[in-house]
Amino acid sequence: QVHMVESGGGSVQAGGSLRLSCAASGFTVSKYCLAWFRQVPGKGREGVARIVPDGSMSYADSVKGRFTISKDNAQNTLYLQMSSLKPEDTAMYSCARYTSCANGYYIGLLTRGQGTQVTVSS
Repeated sequence: QVHMVESGGGSVQAGGSLRLSCAASGFTVSKYCLAWFRQVPGKGREGVARIVPDGSMSYADSVKGRFTISKDNAQNTLYLQMSSLKPEDTAMYSCARYTSCANGYYIGLLTRGQGTQVTVSS
């Protein structure tokens, strides 16, 4: 079966760090566009970072320089290293797999995880 399961969320003070993991099963992470999103209740889902098969990465302006997306093909796992966290980073973070990501667009949602909550206090 195809799954993406996030972990690593929690509560942290502003300025702190967290590393989120997204364990994938049923497919090979190296072959797809993978992305992290976040969502706050009452607001739309925001793309945070994505990584494509050739390893190229891109980030939302709001997290550039603070967050790093990576993947471990051997572990079939996607990561999001978050540093210098701010209260406005508080959200439910989820990972997703797409057929492709091109020119800023996400094409063909295939799988999305249930999410892990990140809460940053001031």
